[in-house]
Amino acid sequence: MRLAEVFDLLTGGRADVEFVGYDGSKGGRIGSDIRVEVRSPRAVAALLGAPGQLGLARAYVSGDLVIVGDLFTAFVRLGEAVDRGVPWQHLPRLAKEFAPYLVNKPAPPPEEIQLGGRRHGHRRDAQAISHHYDVSNRFYEWVLGPTMAYTCAAFPAADANLERAQVTKFDLVCRKLGLRPGMRLLDVGCGWGGMARHAAAEYGADVVAVTLSEQQARWGARLIESEGLTGQVQIRHSDYRHVGEGGFDAVSSIGLTEHIGKRNYPSYFSFLRSKLKGEGRLLNHCITRTDTRQRHYMRRGFINRYVFPDGELLHVGHLIEQMEEQSLEVQHEENLRQHYAQTLAFWSANLEEHWPDAVAEVGERKARVWRLYLAASRWGFATNMIQLHQVLSTRTTRSGSSGMPLRPTW
Repeated sequence: MRLAEVFDLLTGGRADVEFVGYDGSKGGRIGSDIRVEVRSPRAVAALLGAPGQLGLARAYVSGDLVIVGDLFTAFVRLGEAVDRGVPWQHLPRLAKEFAPYLVNKPAPPPEEIQLGGRRHGHRRDAQAISHHYDVSNRFYEWVLGPTMAYTCAAFPAADANLERAQVTKFDLVCRKLGLRPGMRLLDVGCGWGGMARHAAAEYGADVVAVTLSEQQARWGARLIESEGLTGQVQIRHSDYRHVGEGGFDAVSSIGLTEHIGKRNYPSYFSFLRSKLKGEGRLLNHCITRTDTRQRHYMRRGFINRYVFPDGELLHVGHLIEQMEEQSLEVQHEENLRQHYAQTLAFWSANLEEHWPDAVAEVGERKARVWRLYLAASRWGFATNMIQLHQVLSTRTTRSGSSGMPLRPTW
């Protein structure tokens, strides 16, 4: 059976995508602006050896499978077409014809990582964070733009640019936390310090910010000094669990919870609560799963093997339940799913704009990991497979005082 025949079986002839196989076969809609090219038997072996997203990633990162045209559009069109799988009556023939491809399966690309040691232990967490965030500050500047904010933006209008939307996000968090001059903020998983600098410069807060990425801490420290914020902001290369101070008025956790792990939610939220004074506020901003039935994030998936080792996404209901169980009273919840799809569209465009430089900086295979990761994540948010939730809670006192206004003021 020719490869194009298999493609047409998978898509039911419905996809506005052209297919070209290394065996010379063509299928799909010839002349489409999106073209899938399977360039070698290694691509077929990778797809069969790890069916689903991991096999696709291995073939794509290695360059054995190429998608010509906009990658996000390809995901949308293929996702709409491949919804029923191959008709059962074709399965025996397919199994017989493609079994030889599995005899000598190609090794996974070196960009695929599997960490050793205790899951979510201090040392392994440091390795996982370093794998993703210590890529290259220059690379991140090209992709993320001037704010160096690697989390979902908040677009005040549909035509707002990325920089304005990221500043709007930082400001939204500050207002939800009720920051005022002289307040003390703990920012865990602070990245390159964007939130910490905004809270200090615009709201007069005194900030302790921590990150497990050494490159992030160095970059942020230089910017804090150049902006004259040294007396207000400390950025530390440290595990958040090593923060000894307490009595903070507010805690911001923007994009850290995804790295914590389900079993560590109780200790995580208990620790953050212990850092707050009475009536103090915690803003937790993280990606969540839409599917309430899937208890664990896929550890063998593309994102976990190539992008976020040991990452786990859970439903927002579980997140809120865990916060409440640690005596954090949830006051407000907001879903920014559509904002993240738009954020990722900007990041993808930035990567394409700087593609030659990005390849020279991190290598073509690593750059392909990022191209695939950004497009796939955008597709996930756009189709409501994953979401982004901001959950605001308080360390409410025993007498029931939360310090919150009767209605939101932000």
